[in-house]
Amino acid sequence: MAPSYEDCSAFGRAVIHQMKKTILLPGKKVKILLTGIFTVYICPLHRGVDVIMGSKKNRRYWSFVFCMRIQDEQLKRFILDAGLITKADIAAAEKVAKEEERTLSEALIAHGHMSEDDMRRVESYVLGIPFVSLKNMKIDFETLTLIPEPVARAHNIIAYKESEDSLEVAMLDTADLPAIDFIKKKVELRIQPRLTDTESMRLALRQYQKTLKDEFGDLIMKDASELKVLNEEGEEMSEKELKQMAEDLPVVRIVDTLLRHAIIQGASDIHIEPMEEEVLVRYRTDGILHDAMKLPKIAADSIVARLKVLSNLKLDQKRLPQDGRFKMEMDGQKVAFRVSILPVFYGEKVVMRLLRENRSGFSLEGIGFHGETLERIHRATRATTGIILVTGPTGSGKSTTLYTILDILNTPEVNISTVEDPIEYQMARVNQSQVKPDIGFTFAAGLRSLMRQDPDIIMVGEIRDQETASLAINAALTGHLVLATLHTNSAAGTIARLIDMGAESFLLVSTLRVAIGQRLVRRLADDKIMYTLSKDEREKLAEKVDLDRVMACLKEEGVVKSDATWNDVPFYHPKEKGETEDGFKGRMGIHEVLQMSPTIKDMVMANKTGDEVAAQATTEGMLTMIEDGIVKAAQGLTSIEEVLRVINE
Repeated sequence: MAPSYEDCSAFGRAVIHQMKKTILLPGKKVKILLTGIFTVYICPLHRGVDVIMGSKKNRRYWSFVFCMRIQDEQLKRFILDAGLITKADIAAAEKVAKEEERTLSEALIAHGHMSEDDMRRVESYVLGIPFVSLKNMKIDFETLTLIPEPVARAHNIIAYKESEDSLEVAMLDTADLPAIDFIKKKVELRIQPRLTDTESMRLALRQYQKTLKDEFGDLIMKDASELKVLNEEGEEMSEKELKQMAEDLPVVRIVDTLLRHAIIQGASDIHIEPMEEEVLVRYRTDGILHDAMKLPKIAADSIVARLKVLSNLKLDQKRLPQDGRFKMEMDGQKVAFRVSILPVFYGEKVVMRLLRENRSGFSLEGIGFHGETLERIHRATRATTGIILVTGPTGSGKSTTLYTILDILNTPEVNISTVEDPIEYQMARVNQSQVKPDIGFTFAAGLRSLMRQDPDIIMVGEIRDQETASLAINAALTGHLVLATLHTNSAAGTIARLIDMGAESFLLVSTLRVAIGQRLVRRLADDKIMYTLSKDEREKLAEKVDLDRVMACLKEEGVVKSDATWNDVPFYHPKEKGETEDGFKGRMGIHEVLQMSPTIKDMVMANKTGDEVAAQATTEGMLTMIEDGIVKAAQGLTSIEEVLRVINE
């Protein structure tokens, strides 16, 4: 019978004491005699030592691993020698570690001195554990699935390389011995742990997920074939029959699979569209709508009925549009689905917006603000009164920008209240109200009520009419900081739009701090293809954007050298069928931030046009959206074609 981990731990003290007297070389066994009873062979391994212990009496030998972690003093010495952190930061982290009873590494991570991935690289170097990046690695599917997906996700462990007698696994924590033991027993191979980073783990876990059709096609089609048809005559079904249909096991599995796969793929919307002979399922990912799967026509009514049950909508109402909402949790992530059902010619079309709740950690830099545009927003947030407006078409990231600004302003010293439609992200310490126009609770009514709630900061989801605009301006005039969104095409267009709504220009110029115009562009994946602009390409691009202003911005922010020319600036194309299907991964904002200067105030009072105001703002240093997009393209974050596509839309 092999010794337990407790036995190993107790025995380990004696072994480690002896190890201090012994020179250990990787892979070389050292024989040690303890108490004259046991013979111990110690073989140094990554992250610890393999100890083979046997009794002369019973001739049985056991092998187990003593886990070794970096000691605080060892970590401190390495970090200081490498110059990664200052002595002052180390001292502060040591104090926190002592007060909070943490290790030094935990304190450094918790207080932002090092990221978890930085710490893993340090561990890799100090402990001699190989560090692997899986970012551009296509893992053989058979090797990948040696570890079941639930285990891989729960323990952050990926099988990526298999040989005759061993399996190399990438982990975020190579001290996770239970996971290693489980896999060793399952695959019956020697396990070789390797450290990796968070992004590599995320991308590798995604390789479990093929396309919806490849992964779930057979399963969904099988479930669809088992769907029961309660009424084959084309007559209207009763609510009882529809409810029975919605609770049928095959349709429950189909809907659950569609929703879960959309979450995994990072979709923002799901479209379920009835056609003449089939049902089309489409996902919107990174702003682009694409087909996910086609289902047999028989599945249409069952899927819609199931979604109506989840959303608490009327099952027997098929002639009027309906809106609802439901939530589900997957891998600890809560996702709310905003459901819209619309009667169409071949049945009912369903569109669901996915809203990932409790999202935090956004920063203005993280969503694409930089340089002077970033500084203008910070100046506006430091004010205690006035209006900050975010403008753009539907789906341009306005809400994310507002919530990010709110997160900066959200301190214990202020009272923040919002009126929204819908509440997309739930925020701690923020009083969020959902408008309900059907009972008279509109943006205007909500804003009027908020004024009696002693707020310091107010957020209005959208200014849609004259009453809401007037109330927002009055709130700013009476000592509140107001954040709101508006549907216009540019930052300069917000002024004309508000005046068209009936806002008084002299009140508007007194309250508006900044107007932020924005769009979303797709980010390039890491395997992008570099190139430089030819003379013809530069001339064509110069017809759409002021390249001199863009170059000045790049030099000012240190992106390129002070003597650089366009021949020195790399741009990138997406690599299709590479790391991702289209060469893009995720989205980011391109922005323009108009600041109300004395000159622009005078122009508004003189009823100048939006184009004239925009020209003056550019003269005063405003970077336009297209210019900001080209700056980001020069930084390798997106492509010129993507910027032009979004701007032209």
